[in-house]
Amino acid sequence: MLYWSLMFLVIAIIAGVLGFTSVYVAAASVAKILFFVFLVLFILSLIGGGFARRPLP
Repeated sequence: MLYWSLMFLVIAIIAGVLGFTSVYVAAASVAKILFFVFLVLFILSLIGGGFARRPLP
């Protein structure tokens, strides 16, 4: 998911440089949403992995 977020960010930067404003805004919005979804899932997996590892008796 982070890969797709970076791809949309690259598309947004290229579109911004070339002057395609609507494409830039749409791609930047998608990149931002995908990045935050990735961040939430990453934090949840870190928390879940921490609770799954219990010390052996």
